[in-house]
Amino acid sequence: MNIQLICSDIDGTLLNKDRELSIATIEQIKRLSHIPFILISSRMPKAMTHLQDQLGIENLALIAYNGGLVLENETVVDSTEISTSIIDKLHKTILNTELHFSLYHANEWYVPELDYWAKREANNTKVDPEIQAIDVTIANWKKEDKGAHKIMIMGDAEDIDRVVEIIKDQFDSEIIGYRSKDTYLEIAPKSISKKTAIEVLLNSHYPKLALENVVAFGDNYNDIEMLKAVGVGVAVSNAIDEVLAISNTITDTNKNDGVAKFLRDFL
Repeated sequence: MNIQLICSDIDGTLLNKDRELSIATIEQIKRLSHIPFILISSRMPKAMTHLQDQLGIENLALIAYNGGLVLENETVVDSTEISTSIIDKLHKTILNTELHFSLYHANEWYVPELDYWAKREANNTKVDPEIQAIDVTIANWKKEDKGAHKIMIMGDAEDIDRVVEIIKDQFDSEIIGYRSKDTYLEIAPKSISKKTAIEVLLNSHYPKLALENVVAFGDNYNDIEMLKAVGVGVAVSNAIDEVLAISNTITDTNKNDGVAKFLRDFL
């Protein structure tokens, strides 16, 4: 096992039941400090850097927004965004519904109001959003010539089902929605994934390495392409069935320090 790079998803994979890094996880990652450990998540950078600090890997790159943004010490290595025209069209399709609509760009997170869903996500990620009307955010971003690294839609599962169908019917060539849970839909540019972001990072920072030199950990739909591509794709045992089916091996659950146990036993 010639592993020279470790990549791990965060929620449902690396963090424990309290959504924190356990002592065992911190110890194992620090023990393997000679192997770069890359956090790779649908989270925004600000919701990842405090974890880097705890792990002592703050000088390493991180991959945010399911591969839409690769950063190293706040320097942009790679960035792919959803255009404001698509944001506007998608937002109009959910008007007059109870669905929550969040917009993310780098370390900016905008919500139209601090509702149940915004408060819940803020609690989960330890980041507070800025309150601003979606139309205002879109207008500002048009002037600044930037788009969204991620759109988050949260709400009733049946309403989310309808948004998934709308994306397939109207935006299938441009964006993709990842269902992190029935009530959460994370929308990213279709051209990117965690796998493509790792390839970008290998080309820019580790040109002597290949995907076969990477071990990656994950639990959900947005991890599948990554886990299939790397040398060793490891699923935590609480992963969805589709992830368990394609992984090279399965470790313990996130709540039982699955990532730490794999690192201890195999690296």
